[in-house]
Amino acid sequence: MLYLPLLIGITLIVITTKLTQAFNLSSIWGVLAQICASLVIIIGSKLEVSHIPLGNHIELGYLTIPFTLLLLVGFTNVMNVEKVQNPSILLLPCVSLVFLSILAFIIGNPFVSLTGICTSLTIMFILLYGYFSGKVFVGRTLTTSIGYIIAVLSLSLFKSSILIIYIPIFTLALPFTLYYLTQDKITSVQSITVSTLMAIFFGALMFILTPNILGYLVVGLMIILVFTQFSRKYRFI
Repeated sequence: MLYLPLLIGITLIVITTKLTQAFNLSSIWGVLAQICASLVIIIGSKLEVSHIPLGNHIELGYLTIPFTLLLLVGFTNVMNVEKVQNPSILLLPCVSLVFLSILAFIIGNPFVSLTGICTSLTIMFILLYGYFSGKVFVGRTLTTSIGYIIAVLSLSLFKSSILIIYIPIFTLALPFTLYYLTQDKITSVQSITVSTLMAIFFGALMFILTPNILGYLVVGLMIILVFTQFSRKYRFI
């Protein structure tokens, strides 16, 4: 089962992130912790991408572990932020987790559906606590942990279809990038609202569009996102 390796990985990320922030260590230590946490998932639960389910299966061979690590670490860092005072930004990963849970329920994956719903409820509790107390600050420890959970859940469904990566990209990475682009042009509440609506819109499209169209969207957006990472202004990973 994935529950114990997932818990160990989250604990490792939390401890390392806290130590890195407390002692002002290089961010490379955080990346190393994410790699170690990913290896815990790969080794502890045998969760790896040995082939790409695209038409005829493309076998990865010796690239299996590096490719799996790339996916896990990449999705873990989608919400790579130091500190955000408005906890409403957590609505974005919450939307992604809800759609992951719905898709997992349809496919018949109880681990992803149960973990996704539990994580979504936890995020909603954090949002409610922050709303009534005004004391919740969203930092790297929380966002990295949520990103790690989304990465593991996405990878758990990846063997069913490569289009699973549509969810973390279109319902989290793209809306999160939009949030960063608009937060200086409009109010924070408006920026989060627009980004959340975009996440919900693209999540709903997943159940409307055909797999072929979704495939073109995924490939096209991934190419755009790769090029944007060369500019510091638009970089989110």
